[in-house]
Amino acid sequence: MSDEHHVVVVGGGFGGLQLVNDLKGAAVRITLIDRRNHHLFQPLLYQVATTVLATSEIAWPIRHLYRDRPEVTTLLGEVIGADPIARTVALESGQTIAYDTLVLATGATHAYFGHDEWAAVAPGLKTLEDATTIRRRVLLAFERAELEQDPERRDALLTFTIVGAGPTGVELAGIIAEMAHRILPPEFRRIDTRRARIVLVEAGPRILPAFSEELSGYAGRELKELGVEVLTGTPVTDCSAAGVVIGDRFVPSCTLVWAAGVQASPAASWLGIPADRAGRALVGKDLTAPGYPEVFIIGDTAAVSRADGKPVPGIAPAAKQQGAFVAKTIRARLEGRPAPGPFRYRHQGSLATIGRRAAIIDFGRIKLKGALAWWIWGVAHIYFLIGTRSRFAVAWSWLWTFLSGQHSARLITQKETEDVEAVELRD
Repeated sequence: MSDEHHVVVVGGGFGGLQLVNDLKGAAVRITLIDRRNHHLFQPLLYQVATTVLATSEIAWPIRHLYRDRPEVTTLLGEVIGADPIARTVALESGQTIAYDTLVLATGATHAYFGHDEWAAVAPGLKTLEDATTIRRRVLLAFERAELEQDPERRDALLTFTIVGAGPTGVELAGIIAEMAHRILPPEFRRIDTRRARIVLVEAGPRILPAFSEELSGYAGRELKELGVEVLTGTPVTDCSAAGVVIGDRFVPSCTLVWAAGVQASPAASWLGIPADRAGRALVGKDLTAPGYPEVFIIGDTAAVSRADGKPVPGIAPAAKQQGAFVAKTIRARLEGRPAPGPFRYRHQGSLATIGRRAAIIDFGRIKLKGALAWWIWGVAHIYFLIGTRSRFAVAWSWLWTFLSGQHSARLITQKETEDVEAVELRD
């Protein structure tokens, strides 16, 4: 066993990978643990769910990424606990792994605000499995509507409800509307897909609350132009296979998508440290767990405040900045240098798309909307993809969609699950 400092990283998301990348050449050996074998570019996950991109275009095997880094060991496994006294993490398989420095970048999952039973009928969007499930349900809804004889049942099949109007909800609603109203009509004979209802529900007073009121208002108008029904100021009170209750009004809808909230992984409870209401660990200014300077927590798992007291948003650039900061801190400790100081988040702007030709961008003083914002959004996302092949593949898929108006990934797969869902939807 090597005497080199052992860094265990739990989570192969943006923060975890940035940390491992920035520790290249340091006197450490690294064990990277993730319950999936791939890194996922989550900002484009909704495009897999809506048939624009294929899964292989936004995900990369972690082992392949570090094939030329012999000091990096990749393990496929699920961490179920951590012992900061013994300095070990426990895997579901029963194995324990000792560490000198631990970095928890375990991310977040969907939050149903005490109604976890809704998850079966209203899936969220955090993983490739989520994206393919949503894609399958959307496409099957149109196929079943083509076969349906009962007008009321057909209308329910052609009603798509997205709960939550942050960037993910807005982007999903916009692309589903474009599919129904512009792409699919020539392909069906018994139904007019343009009659589909796309309902976007937001409990708050306006959509995209993280953006300025001007940009939020523009996004709302663009969505309505696409045919999306935007309902604000009313929460969802029930979800079922038959539909959704918005306030006290029942809307028959066979396809529901949840984009209303997130819950952090249980990393804080593993360590026995305080957490906020979303389960995010309350960390120090150097991103360490209180009382455990050898444990860092980053990304969606951590509650971090900006200089102005506002929370650091749970977005990819924030996680990457935290991963880079922790790598600098580890290097400084190993080399006997002073730590780099408190973590300071540099906000690089907020972006969201509304359909195929419009977007909004908020850079603070500079705010953009429309087609120019859409092109900037696209260039920014292509830049952050991993590898030339992925950048080319995504750019080509977008160019094809833009020029032809067609999506390239409209495949219904996983037939065994399809059969189960068919029974559920008939009942």
